[in-house]
Amino acid sequence: MNIIDELKWRGAINQMSDEESLHRLVAEKSVGLYCGVDPTGDSLHIGHLIPFMMLKRFQMAGHRAHIVIGGGTGSIGDPSGKKSERVLQSMEQVHHNEQKLTEQMERLFGKDNITIVNNYQWLSKIDLLSFLRDYGKLFNVNTMLGKEIIASRLEAGISFTEFTYQILQSIDFYHLFKENDVQLQIGGADQWGNITAGIDLIHKLNDSDKKAFALTIPLMLKADGTKFGKTAGGAIWLDPEKTTPYEFYQFWLNQDDRDVIKYLKYFTFLSRAEIDQLAEKVKIQPEKREAQRRLAEEVTAFVHGKEAVKQAEHISQALFSGDVRQLNAVEIEQGFKNMPTVEVENQAENIIEWLVQTNIEKSKRQAREDVTNGAISINGERIRDLEFTIDPAANFDGKFIIARRGKKKYFLARVKR
Repeated sequence: MNIIDELKWRGAINQMSDEESLHRLVAEKSVGLYCGVDPTGDSLHIGHLIPFMMLKRFQMAGHRAHIVIGGGTGSIGDPSGKKSERVLQSMEQVHHNEQKLTEQMERLFGKDNITIVNNYQWLSKIDLLSFLRDYGKLFNVNTMLGKEIIASRLEAGISFTEFTYQILQSIDFYHLFKENDVQLQIGGADQWGNITAGIDLIHKLNDSDKKAFALTIPLMLKADGTKFGKTAGGAIWLDPEKTTPYEFYQFWLNQDDRDVIKYLKYFTFLSRAEIDQLAEKVKIQPEKREAQRRLAEEVTAFVHGKEAVKQAEHISQALFSGDVRQLNAVEIEQGFKNMPTVEVENQAENIIEWLVQTNIEKSKRQAREDVTNGAISINGERIRDLEFTIDPAANFDGKFIIARRGKKKYFLARVKR
């Protein structure tokens, strides 16, 4: 299947320039294409991941993928999606972010058919007069004002610095077109104006018949109309230090039935036949959540590796069954990251006293009642003995005590060292 036809089936195309020519081009030869990201932070989140999944599909289809880490553009700030000016980061912070994003991209894309570059390499070499003479003269201000990415900011105001971002991104496309034979740029729906401005620049500076193309992906919304990728706890990051693999897995596992097939098309490399089978199971047996489980497995494996999937499933099973004794200290850190947590002294304590001291129970009377009724478990063991002694050194390398009240209410006690 032609890669353009596959992207259409996956619902991954918002706009495309000269569709007929692009469709023919990708069928005839290996095409150079790129997607860029600015180092405004030291990790991508899953919103960033969407266009890069499209880039990955081109790479897997044998095309020459290029990733631009925007060390140059990132130092001034993209006006896209912002109602006010970005706060400029120090160059030291920008370079730190560049390094972290490059490492993430290398893990996601491997080494085949991929080139990772930093636009600081060429943008930093352009002096002010050359910028104005060689490039600024080719951009009409009235045309730039008509681009949605700029027009959306006019009421609130936009600095000349962010106004010129469109020119810098256009230079990126021209540079890659000339030096790396890159003919296609892909990006989010909000990047259409910037990408087409790059095509216009290439047309003005290129003296051959070779064409340049633009392809953008749709803005992704959930079935309830809210923005994809945001949760009550904030963004879902690709960095395991910011969002643990367990949290990442759980995010995908908990997707709505109305969204899961769309996400399988966007975020996995499963075949059309496999996805159609899962869609049928959503209709017939939605309670089994097989599509969600497959989605969680595939995306977590892509971002964090297959071992992370096994670990996330192990944590999930332990928490669901209550048999937390099988968890190790690393898994506890992941699985209990957002659960109620207290610090306790490294000393043995009667269970009733301990439950009250940690505020798991409000009173000794309630603690005794819950223990007697079998509602309290310590480290995966149900306790009914009112004289039971909690020993911090007994489990989990002496680092944690896990308490459960009822079937679902977990508490984590960190033992002071």
